[in-house]
Amino acid sequence: MVSLQGKRVVAVLSARGSTTDELTEMAFEVSPNPHPRELDMLLSTGERISCALCAMAINDLGHRAISLTGSQAGIVTDTSHTKARILDVRADRIQRALDEDYIVLVAGFQGVSTAADVTTLGRGGSDTTAVAVAAALNAEMCEIYTDVAGVYSADPRIVANARRLPIVSFEEMLEMAASGARVLQLRSVEYARNHDVRIHCRSSFEDGPGTVVLSERETMERPLITAVTHSTDEARVTLLGVPDRPGVAGRIFGALAETGVNVDMIIQNEPASDGHRADMSFTVPRTDLRSARATLEPMLSELGVGEIKTDEEMGVVSVIGAGMKSHPGVAAKVFEVLGGEGINIEMISTSPIKISCVIEGNQVKPAVRALHAAFDLGSGDVNAEAA
Repeated sequence: MVSLQGKRVVAVLSARGSTTDELTEMAFEVSPNPHPRELDMLLSTGERISCALCAMAINDLGHRAISLTGSQAGIVTDTSHTKARILDVRADRIQRALDEDYIVLVAGFQGVSTAADVTTLGRGGSDTTAVAVAAALNAEMCEIYTDVAGVYSADPRIVANARRLPIVSFEEMLEMAASGARVLQLRSVEYARNHDVRIHCRSSFEDGPGTVVLSERETMERPLITAVTHSTDEARVTLLGVPDRPGVAGRIFGALAETGVNVDMIIQNEPASDGHRADMSFTVPRTDLRSARATLEPMLSELGVGEIKTDEEMGVVSVIGAGMKSHPGVAAKVFEVLGGEGINIEMISTSPIKISCVIEGNQVKPAVRALHAAFDLGSGDVNAEAA
């Protein structure tokens, strides 16, 4: 059997280099608003090219390889074009190819919908494809190769002494991915947690130990704070004069959900002195801001909302760590550190293992550096850990 150290191999491939960006540019050259179904048909070709070329190269090396599209690999999704969700992986064809001693190459980032259309999974979707295939095959490990050496305590481009983390729990990685860490796609980590698939995040360019993402029950006592993450891709929407009556918020956020706008933090102030109106603010991905405005503006008069304002230059900085569950005072320290740097906090969101603060976009980098130093997360601040 052709194998790697005695293991049968399935590889999920992404598109080469800037292929997806180039295909997207082609779409907008011919249409100001490409139809989502046709956009998926176009963008899915990048991964197919990678798989076919790789299979040719492996075959020329004397091994047996076969490339499969998402639909051929049995990846079934819902009908949401450009950001579909995987519903099932019918891996019979993959398994047969493995039994016939083939190295199987699966096109990432894509699948086939329940309506028999080609769909794509959104940016970074090849990670999710890999985890889903690993789950379907009961693989002992899903190795994801990226352009970094693993998961770090902060973005090394911002914090020079950021530390590679040998292990991270699914819960921590979920919060990190949701808060701006781009090493792994959020949905891939969700899928891995739900199906108990170990992820080994490694560098494509060097043979290092990387980072293993696993269940919390497999980790030992965790540090108070594991990482500081950030995002500068957020925008804020503020609705002024929202009627303070039941059902209004449900109408607002229901309409946004129907158009695929992902809302993160939400804050509403106390009603004005007349007791009937309040102001409501929430954050959305900057790429969804236009859709959010287009959805809400026609509803303003119907709901009796006074005005809509937006701010595209917002950022989010987050501190994440499973140790927060049993250690009080983390929030106070975060606020003190940011206050000491003269950084104003616009909005706050918390979970049992995360504290996120919305701040002005141009203050994100100093905020990350200050918090990373304050919680002693640098490579020189923590004892060496076994890989």
